[in-house]
Amino acid sequence: MKKRIVSAVALGLIVAGCSQMAPPPAALNDGELAFPDGYKSWPVFLSAVQREDAKQIRDIYMNGEAARGSSSSGFPQGSVLVMENWAVKLDADGKPMKGADGKLVKDKLAAVFVMGKNPGWGAQVPAEQKNGNWIYTAFKGNGELNGDAKYNTCRGCHTPLKDKDFVFRYDEHFAMKK
Repeated sequence: MKKRIVSAVALGLIVAGCSQMAPPPAALNDGELAFPDGYKSWPVFLSAVQREDAKQIRDIYMNGEAARGSSSSGFPQGSVLVMENWAVKLDADGKPMKGADGKLVKDKLAAVFVMGKNPGWGAQVPAEQKNGNWIYTAFKGNGELNGDAKYNTCRGCHTPLKDKDFVFRYDEHFAMKK
């Protein structure tokens, strides 16, 4: 009797443990990634990227899975990158302002872009626009989904970066990681 109880308890723990395991990620498409709460605590991909031409400063974060990537193998499945686009302060003539350090000065968060990678993601994307298994979602600065986002634009810019796992500043990131 005691053996059966111990076996039943062990089986129950195994079943309970299995039910706690995360299911495989659903096959998502552009615009379907959730806003990644807490991303600011993730490792930094690059920070304070100066884009004077676009009047922006960009801060880019990556989840723990992406942090395991390498220049030789790219980013593993399960990677998520988050890019904050900050508007910069403008002077009276509409030119970007710079601080004492010579860098652009942040004004307000304009947008948050998320790209995620998993098997089967972006399955509905035409072959000429595929970026591996990466998909994209755009949010407004307040975290609200940007329903007007044009994901073909994201894909068009990232497509030429096939040899860099479709990620901008790939070489810069991995050079800093060494």
